[in-house]
This record gives sequence, structure tokens and C-alpha cells, in this order.
Amino acid sequence: MGAGTSEGTTRRGRPGYDQETLVRRAVEVFNRRGYDATSVGDLASELGLTKSAIYHHVPSKEHLLSLALDDALDSLEVVIDAAVRESPAMSAYESLRTAVRRSVEVLVDKLPSVTLLLRVRGNSAIELQALERRRHIDEQLAGLVRSAVAEGALRDDVSPELISRLVFGMVNSLTEWYRADGDVDVAVLADAVVSLAFDGLALPQA
Repeated sequence: MGAGTSEGTTRRGRPGYDQETLVRRAVEVFNRRGYDATSVGDLASELGLTKSAIYHHVPSKEHLLSLALDDALDSLEVVIDAAVRESPAMSAYESLRTAVRRSVEVLVDKLPSVTLLLRVRGNSAIELQALERRRHIDEQLAGLVRSAVAEGALRDDVSPELISRLVFGMVNSLTEWYRADGDVDVAVLADAVVSLAFDGLALPQA
């Protein structure tokens, strides 16, 4: 688990701003201003709080980052681990399609925290830990791709690692334009991503 998880139980805060709400609002500010460019004073000003009120909930700005990254990574790890575990019971190809679909659903459900995760560059121990967890997820996905290639379900003239990066690069790119209040339903979005990733844009042959 990430560093934020190890700090213990969620602190109860002042009315209207429990820790969960504070993290959610802080992530919005981090995504808009940039994490490194945002001070605790900036957060206090944006959220209409005093700095001491923020410290009542969390010990530091870094802890807020850790909680936010855990929010994204914990959810992604659950769906990818489940897809990997399912592969003995179903084909690796079907497990991979499931992993892509569920990853889209996580991205939509955790859009702000996933957006923040994808902007992490390893500038601190917390960010390095998050990047290591992302690498493990990438390795699991590449393993599913290799197994699907071995089954004969995917083309073998492109490396599994490249296939994995291209497919999940498409999933990650949703953070650049998807909006929860937009007109694209999550089920329709997940169907479209899976269809494009695995079936392509070509019309079926007559």
C-alpha cells in the first residue's frame, strides 16, 4: 500500500470538510495549478480554509498527495489483479479485454486522482513509490498481452510491450478530454475503447 494508507484511520475534521472532501478538493487544485506549484497556503486560499484547518486533517501537503495517488492506484490494482487471476479460468485475450474495460471504468470513477497520477514524474519518495506501483501494473498488463499473443488471439508482429503501451496509452488519454458531466456514458465509452483496441476501425469483410 502507499504511504498515505499507512498513516492510520481517517481523521475527522471540521463540519463540511472531512478528510475525504479535503483530498478531493485538493486534487482539483493540484490538477489545475500543478502539485509542485501549489503550497499549503495556496490550498487554504482556494478552499476558503486556514492553514491550521488543513493541518487539522492531514500532517502535510505530501500526505494529501499520497492519499490521492493511493485512491487511484488501489482501484487500478484491484481490477488488474482480478483480470490476472481470471486468466486461468478464461482466455488471456478475454482477461485482457476485461482489464481494459475495467480500467476505463476506474478512470471515469476516479478521474481527478488518475489524472494526478498520470502527471507524477518521480520528484519525491511518494511519487517514486507511485511510479513503481504503476510499473508493476504495466508488467501485469504486458504479461496478459504476451499470453494472448501465445494463444494466437493477437498479432505477433508487434511486441507485447508496445501493444500494451498503445492500448493503455489510449485509455490514459481519456483524462485529457473526458468530463463526468459530458454526454458520453461510461458504458458506451468502455465499449468504444475495447472495440477500437481489439477490433480496429476496419469494416468487417463481406
